[in-house]
Amino acid sequence: MYLFVPFFGQVNWYSTFKATFVPTIEWNKNYLEILVGILGTTISPYLFFWQATMEAEDIKKKNQVIVVDKRMIGTMQKDIDLGMFFSNLVMYFIILTCGTVLHSNGMFQIDTVEQAATALKPIAGKFASLLFSIGIIGTGFLAIPVLSGSLSYMFAETFNWKEGLDKKIFEAKPFYSVIIISLVIGLLINFVVLSPVKALLYSAVLYGLTAPVIIAIVIHIGNNKIVMGKFTNGIISNVLGVITFLVMTASAVALLYFQF
Repeated sequence: MYLFVPFFGQVNWYSTFKATFVPTIEWNKNYLEILVGILGTTISPYLFFWQATMEAEDIKKKNQVIVVDKRMIGTMQKDIDLGMFFSNLVMYFIILTCGTVLHSNGMFQIDTVEQAATALKPIAGKFASLLFSIGIIGTGFLAIPVLSGSLSYMFAETFNWKEGLDKKIFEAKPFYSVIIISLVIGLLINFVVLSPVKALLYSAVLYGLTAPVIIAIVIHIGNNKIVMGKFTNGIISNVLGVITFLVMTASAVALLYFQF
């Protein structure tokens, strides 16, 4: 829905495209907090654990012999490229929709999901809240195994627990216990003073602050011939990886500077 809402509003497309490629940078805490949050959700540390684990579990479940060749690498690249393209496309239009519908009507801060739902009113009208709720529920079903699951994988790898969503609960009790505890904590946020929307923002900022460390480790592993063999990073991968590392590190340091 977010892909269509801007086309039903009064959008200055020239200014939109100009701001997309030539952004206005403000050196203050609020701006940098949102910037780090966006970077954190785009390159989230949990994705490194989730993607790798799911690929390994899928191959293990099919009892396949792992043969790393150009075909396998190419298939993984296509999967990742398509995922990155569509996720960033949706993110872009969500930002554009909120700027077009909410910001232009004087709403500069979102504290509840009801406020966020008003962005869909140009298309959904009085059904905006219902449509947004359906989307949130659908996103929740996708997010539960990814977010809480990735945390469980991190704990399991750290403490050498039995792990895997392909296992039953009695086969991996500590692994599933972390998932359950994570879900309970998430539910309890609704009953405390902290806004769920702000909680999402703060978690995204934490992702942005910790991601540079993970990126540095991944770049190091990607260039390690002992680990990667002949499939070490190419020049383009290294250049883009280093640029990403530098941008995220600079943003995180700047935010910490203005924070304290």
